[in-house]
Amino acid sequence: MTSTREKNKDSFKALSGAFGYKNVMQAPKVTKIVVSAGVGSFKDKKKLDIVDSRLSQIVGQKAVKKGAKISIASFKVREGDPVGCPVTLRGARRFDFLDRLLNIALPRTKDFRGLSTGSIDSMGNYTLGIREHTIFPETADEDLKDVFGFAVTIVTTAKNKVEARAFLDHLGFPFKKKEDVEAGAVAKKAKRAKKKEKAS
Repeated sequence: MTSTREKNKDSFKALSGAFGYKNVMQAPKVTKIVVSAGVGSFKDKKKLDIVDSRLSQIVGQKAVKKGAKISIASFKVREGDPVGCPVTLRGARRFDFLDRLLNIALPRTKDFRGLSTGSIDSMGNYTLGIREHTIFPETADEDLKDVFGFAVTIVTTAKNKVEARAFLDHLGFPFKKKEDVEAGAVAKKAKRAKKKEKAS
């Protein structure tokens, strides 16, 4: 199995035909990966420590607790209250995390049918949400009552959405096929129609 590190190096060969790259430096690369978990809803300090420690186990790097910069009364947030635990992965750790995410964690996700391409932004970055941290084997045997989700942002040097999509496909990201997306849209329309019939 080819690792994401090797695929990252081979992006020039794989994509130069489609995008006309003349220099290796033109090919997109993964610059960093940002993993962040929101903890604003957790008021118990023990839960905050649990999120901090388990996120550190998953990514292999110490997470940093970030506090609120300003107080917002409507959200019951005071200045300095912990609101998130971000981790930035660079170097070898970014590819180690990607390998575990693509080859181990995502296949363990319940009812996994592929990733959505709608979260690729115009800057060439991709963000996906993990609903349950227990899909990673490092924390699979933990208590289910303390399950939390987090976001993963893959920052690339791709110039636009099309280039980013092709690069992420090359890395092995399991995106949904057009047929699956169309089938999902039809199913949603059918559910809405049934709700309208019941309401009437």
